[in-house]
Amino acid sequence: MAEQRKQPQRNAKGNGPRRPRFIYIAYGVIILALLYTLIGGGESATQRDIEWDKLVGILERGDQERITVINGKRAEITIKKEALLRDTVTYKDLYSKTLAGKSPAGMYVYNIGSYDHFDRELKKVEDRSGKTISYKIVEENNTFREILVWFGPLLIFILFFWLMSAWSRRQMGGESGGGGIGGLFGVGRSNAKQYDATKQVNVTFKDVAGLAGAKEEVMEVVDFLKNPKHYTELGGKIPKGVLLVGPPGTGKTLLAKAVAGEAGVPFFSMSGSDFVEMFVGVGASRVRGLFEEAKKKSPCIIFIDEIYSVGRARGRAGITGGNDERENTLNQLLTEMDGFSSGTNVIVLAATNRADVLDKALLRAGRFDRQIYVELPDIEERKAIFAVHMKNLKLCDDKSSESYVDRDFLAKQTPGFSGADIANVCNEAALCAARKNKKRIEKQDFLDAVDRIVGGLEKRTKVLTDQEKHTIAYHESGHASVSWLLRWANPLVKVTIVPRGKALGAAWYLPEERQITTYEQMFDEMTSLMAGRASEEIVYGKISTGALNDIERATKMAQALVTYYGMSPEVGNISFYDSTGQSDYGLTKPFSEKTAETIDREVKRMVEEAYAKAKELLTTHREQLDELAQQLYDKEVLFREDLERIYGPRPWEMTDDKETSQEA
Repeated sequence: MAEQRKQPQRNAKGNGPRRPRFIYIAYGVIILALLYTLIGGGESATQRDIEWDKLVGILERGDQERITVINGKRAEITIKKEALLRDTVTYKDLYSKTLAGKSPAGMYVYNIGSYDHFDRELKKVEDRSGKTISYKIVEENNTFREILVWFGPLLIFILFFWLMSAWSRRQMGGESGGGGIGGLFGVGRSNAKQYDATKQVNVTFKDVAGLAGAKEEVMEVVDFLKNPKHYTELGGKIPKGVLLVGPPGTGKTLLAKAVAGEAGVPFFSMSGSDFVEMFVGVGASRVRGLFEEAKKKSPCIIFIDEIYSVGRARGRAGITGGNDERENTLNQLLTEMDGFSSGTNVIVLAATNRADVLDKALLRAGRFDRQIYVELPDIEERKAIFAVHMKNLKLCDDKSSESYVDRDFLAKQTPGFSGADIANVCNEAALCAARKNKKRIEKQDFLDAVDRIVGGLEKRTKVLTDQEKHTIAYHESGHASVSWLLRWANPLVKVTIVPRGKALGAAWYLPEERQITTYEQMFDEMTSLMAGRASEEIVYGKISTGALNDIERATKMAQALVTYYGMSPEVGNISFYDSTGQSDYGLTKPFSEKTAETIDREVKRMVEEAYAKAKELLTTHREQLDELAQQLYDKEVLFREDLERIYGPRPWEMTDDKETSQEA
């Protein structure tokens, strides 16, 4: 067999051998040397500027060896070596440079303003000291030096620009690496994190708790990557793009990594904002580079997180010109996804919590034609998520103890929490236990963690007057009482008048998980929101600013009932909600001025009716309200059991679920 000869490594254009790395290092050294020369690095290390007074002292002592006047502009005064060694204090700036024969003599430079004036002053020193002072006049041609000073920086810039361009092409190669300004410093190169055989994804579906529906859908992607022939033999095609849509913290990125970990294929991870840079063409270049690398590693997965950063709808509201670079990047992404064939075995996963703002071309068939909704976990999924995050925690495992950590109980206390929120609760509980020097994490630590995450940190140092404390107690008691008395309001779990975060008081409720909501349910919630202010007016005959958050939320609910859900008899079954999100700038109203007046009137009517109903309920149960407020003032914290002891059990079935906060 003939011996195979090793072919020389080609350069980026493929028309010659690639230059060794030391060539570029040599170029850099040359540029630095030129720069050092320009800034004066080539001058004598023992040359120092001197003032006239010090020069006069040197001349009067006769320490100068010679004086040379160059072009009538500067005088170079060479100091005798014996003078340097004799008077080390005077010549300390030159002394260290001339010891042991390292320099034959030190030199000072005096800049001459006027040659005639300099000559007259030397004669005065000569007459005063009685010593002869002579100097030599020299004419030098510095044309080349002046040219170098003027044009040197431009030359260095050109050389540096060429060097960095050549280095960038060598590192990245080809079109995918980017060129021109975008190719400098590697800004045009894809900086996606790559996980392959050397750097594997260690996340599998076992690490992803909950998300049963989403996992079932993405399993098809995993099966295709493992057994592509099973689909292609039947003529089927796997979707080229899969879009994971859901609220923040629900595990979209974790699910994408689990897909790569289960399939055992390379995984390219990149954020949408990483594509866009200040340089023109960089985003499109990075897109090309990412997809070319993926094709070489096929089969593989490309994951683009927060894709709305680059995939936002083009030309929104007629405003153009400011986002040309982002639109060019989006166009390149559309082109690359459209260019995939069914045999590439490259699947693009993307995640976003704002699917409504994405460009329609990105969501069409053949690109991201499949959307998987990753929703907030329900109570069973929250149990599973708690189990995952509690694996490495030291918990109180004594089931007979009140401190025992029960996952079922915690799942009921944290509805509406995402997977990231639950992870934060577990971590915060561990920190709470550590601050109290506990050996094990107890149930109360988890409850404190939930309170801190939902309501904020307790601020017992905030000073409240006695009147303010009474007002807050009645305010929160009003919320708790009305929510307990109304059928569709959210029942109380805990209420406190200890300041948390920005709020002076807070209450936690457990509303029912619903897929649809009726007018009666929303009206009861509005009534409980207005109950805090109603309680203040009933007890004190005046109102305070503490109900700002309450009336804001009640007003928004009333506006939604009228303008979105069509639940106002005056406005009718009409919705002004724009689900496409094309009216972000609010340049026009979708209704007339007359309709706007009707909307305002209906919103006010609903809020006032809710307020009147809250006052009626609290007036009827004034004795219970006073008792509850007094206990809250004394204890500062009350629970559902305290409310049930005062008002009695609710006559309808209570449902334990989502815990929210109403702030004073």
